[in-house]
Amino acid sequence: MVILFDVLARLPLSVLHRLGALLGWMTYLFSKRYAARLRENLAHAGLEHAETDSRALLHANIREAGKGVMELPWVWRRSLACVVSSVKHCHGWEHFEAAHALGKGVILLTPHIGCFEVIGLYVAARQPITCMYRPPRYPSLDKLMHQGRERGQMKLAPTDLGGVRQLLKALKRGEVIGVLPDQVPGNGEGEWVSFFGRPAYTMTLVGRLIEAGGAVVVMCHSERLPRGEGYALHFSPMSFAATASIPKQMNTALEAVIRDHPDQYLWSYNRYKVPHGALPPDVRKDS
Repeated sequence: MVILFDVLARLPLSVLHRLGALLGWMTYLFSKRYAARLRENLAHAGLEHAETDSRALLHANIREAGKGVMELPWVWRRSLACVVSSVKHCHGWEHFEAAHALGKGVILLTPHIGCFEVIGLYVAARQPITCMYRPPRYPSLDKLMHQGRERGQMKLAPTDLGGVRQLLKALKRGEVIGVLPDQVPGNGEGEWVSFFGRPAYTMTLVGRLIEAGGAVVVMCHSERLPRGEGYALHFSPMSFAATASIPKQMNTALEAVIRDHPDQYLWSYNRYKVPHGALPPDVRKDS
């Protein structure tokens, strides 16, 4: 796998994106389960009303999902300087700097939009950041993931109790932590709140981290530019009202960001699954 990644990483990003678009269509056509979930999630989101617009969004998302896979070797195996230079526009960076200047820890929320891998490396080239990640099943892939991500000043924290302790220590040092806010947590680590009109088990970790360390929250999403030209990053500040649950407010903010780039969101992700041992939302309501 390392050899394959190294070979692919030598190709220009534009070529990898063209290959990725082809891969996206192959996956869609030959994996019925993948295709069904993608269509279902897009349909329930209700982002397009006309049938022609819905079809165009579906086709665009098929291509973008494939690009997201094929660009990984480029992002993980190219030099850090090369990856950082691929960020052609950085909108709202002043919001991130203002949050960091407060002297508190910063929680950076990075949803599954575009090439979200670039965001952590972009920050890590400038200052320490600890990113939470879910270790893969295969040790070889885990090693490759560490090599690709732990560069600059980045550290990885697994999605377990030890990882949460790492995040808390980083926040207490006034550093940055990165969290995927739309990743489905394990049982007991989330609550059912609406996400595009459907109950989604959403992490409560962000709220707990804010309470424990008084951290500031910033949202950042990556936009994949056309023709392999690189990426644009979009930073925006976040604040939470005390009158509503943080997971609910977080999902509302996520929806707004996703509506800006619906074609690049990872709609194929099983966002509405029921974690092992958790009660489905309808059962919880009835009880």
